[in-house]
Amino acid sequence: MNFDPAQLAALSAVLRQGSFDAAATELNITQSAVSQRLKALEEKVGTPLVLRGAPCVATEAGQRLARHAQEVSLLEAKLGHDLGLETATARIRIAVNADSLGTWIIPALASVPLFYEVEVDDQDHSARWLKEGAVSAAVTSSAKPIQGCDSHALGAIEYIPTASPEFMARWFEGGVTKDRLERAPMMTFSAKDRLQLDWIEAAFGTKLHPPTHLLPSTHAFVDAALHGLGWGMNPKSLVADHIAKGRLVPVIPDANYLTPLYWQVARHVAEPLAPLTNAIRRRARTHLAPMSQKM
Repeated sequence: MNFDPAQLAALSAVLRQGSFDAAATELNITQSAVSQRLKALEEKVGTPLVLRGAPCVATEAGQRLARHAQEVSLLEAKLGHDLGLETATARIRIAVNADSLGTWIIPALASVPLFYEVEVDDQDHSARWLKEGAVSAAVTSSAKPIQGCDSHALGAIEYIPTASPEFMARWFEGGVTKDRLERAPMMTFSAKDRLQLDWIEAAFGTKLHPPTHLLPSTHAFVDAALHGLGWGMNPKSLVADHIAKGRLVPVIPDANYLTPLYWQVARHVAEPLAPLTNAIRRRARTHLAPMSQKM
């Protein structure tokens, strides 16, 4: 069965945007044209593809057809990439943890001509997006391949627990102890973020629950540490210069923490996404710590 590319594009846009109005804006056509194309596609396959609502969601058949449309567009994009054509035509949805997005992965994405929809989630939770079929690939801390996916080891982000010298003098005069750590303001990226708590448990062998600021920004973590708002786990690549110049100090020297990362990609798009997978793996090799180091 052959499908009209314009009709598939209408289906994909409605599911991506969640409404016919927004899909029409994306495609630069009228809402009526979107409705007509989707209706014609549903008549062709003989079943509803979209459940109208706020937002619109796909039926099982709609999900399968949308995946088919994405796979075709990615194959076309890969062919263009192989032929040296730099026009981005395909769109891919991926899940990435904020610290990877804020430190090393953007050049890899930029090297492959695709349009990206990036969902930001903690590396310990990004696998859920793949399990639910909401993304085609994800940076995750899970080494075990998710069903229907291939897993590629990338390396590890090296974190340093950091604070300003003034913060250390105020809260940890005389040394970092469990009691002082229990009281000192901490920074947390989100309710899902356990990085600081995991480091405390690894460093002190106990569970503590310090008061915390919620700051959902990789670079705000660094700025907050510089201004003495609290202490937090910051990627080494973002704080090494601050530490060298004395603007930040490790909460405990030589107590860095490594978080392993993996690139998991759905097998049905693994081949057309090969250029992106290769770009991410190359970038990771030069910007992440080897997993052979002590985790």
